[in-house]
Amino acid sequence: MRFTTHVLTLSLGALALTSACARSRPAAALSRMGPEAAKDRARADSLRYPYTKGDIDFMSGMIHHHAQAILISKWAPTHGASAAVIRLTERIINAQRDEINLMQTWLRDRNQEAPVADTAGAAMQHAGMSHEAMQHGAHAMSMPGMLTDAQLKSLDAARGPEFDRLFLTYMIDHHRGAVTMVKTLFANRGAGQDETIFKFAADVEVDQSTEIRRMLQMLIELP
Repeated sequence: MRFTTHVLTLSLGALALTSACARSRPAAALSRMGPEAAKDRARADSLRYPYTKGDIDFMSGMIHHHAQAILISKWAPTHGASAAVIRLTERIINAQRDEINLMQTWLRDRNQEAPVADTAGAAMQHAGMSHEAMQHGAHAMSMPGMLTDAQLKSLDAARGPEFDRLFLTYMIDHHRGAVTMVKTLFANRGAGQDETIFKFAADVEVDQSTEIRRMLQMLIELP
């Protein structure tokens, strides 16, 4: 009996050692990788997460949504906006440019068409269409909060305090639309489970809800 117990103990010990070694191999392999190789490995790992048509529609639609926010934000310095509004638009431009890059990369990594947002030229194109065409449903996903052609024209014509008032009013609605898009994503069965999308969408909801409160206060404080 003591011999049997001794053999069993040795066997269990060997099994535990083998298991520990196996678990350590991926970590050791990653530690030997360079930064680019590790990034590629992490990207490949992320592709194993399931995604749905709802995820694709969300990312594609939010690219257009962000591009319009950048478009009108770039008008602030040339339309007599106040210093406070200009600071706000700079934050919007910087944050949403980075997010557009993230969304485009996510789509391309999954062999999906990534809409082009020409933020440098403040024009949006998708399959050769202008941003005006986008307003009329070029993308299948509904994008709440998008400015209409009439609203874009009225904002472009405004100057000084009137620009501030219209910009804040429209951007509040625009941000609310983005929050609605996030809620719609998570309401779709199976959508929003991908790690990148989940974190991104959650950040959009939190960040834009915070900016909505800030813009409402700015609107109240306008002269």
